[in-house]
Amino acid sequence: MTKVPRNFKLLEELEKGEKGLGDGTCSYGLSNGEDIYMSDWNGTIIGPTGTIHENRIYSLKLYCDDNYPNNPPTVHFISRINLPCVNQHTGKVEPSRLGCLSQWKSSNSLEDILLDLRREMANPVNKKLPQPPEGSTF
Repeated sequence: MTKVPRNFKLLEELEKGEKGLGDGTCSYGLSNGEDIYMSDWNGTIIGPTGTIHENRIYSLKLYCDDNYPNNPPTVHFISRINLPCVNQHTGKVEPSRLGCLSQWKSSNSLEDILLDLRREMANPVNKKLPQPPEGSTF
């Protein structure tokens, strides 16, 4: 398997994020357009229909260190959310508790993480969990 250089992978992700591919329920982009290392990213997830998350907009921070894409990024919710995979004190997504992070492959992407989190929101076990007030942050 060919190892894709970090910057090539991140440029590909930036281009995909800017085009807004998919159904628009998840989006992402660089938090600072001047970040030549492409380390700090913002993400947004719109809560799934038919869940307690419906019509809520969740903001996240993603950080890709020097070992990305061989290692997953760190992911933190800015918006407060009650999900089993999210530390309720810090907002950090616990890698061992989210499928795509615990079984990370270098072919995975930032979009994969956001979509996996959205699937967690829609999971029958999680879709009715009591949530913090809308607009509250970590």
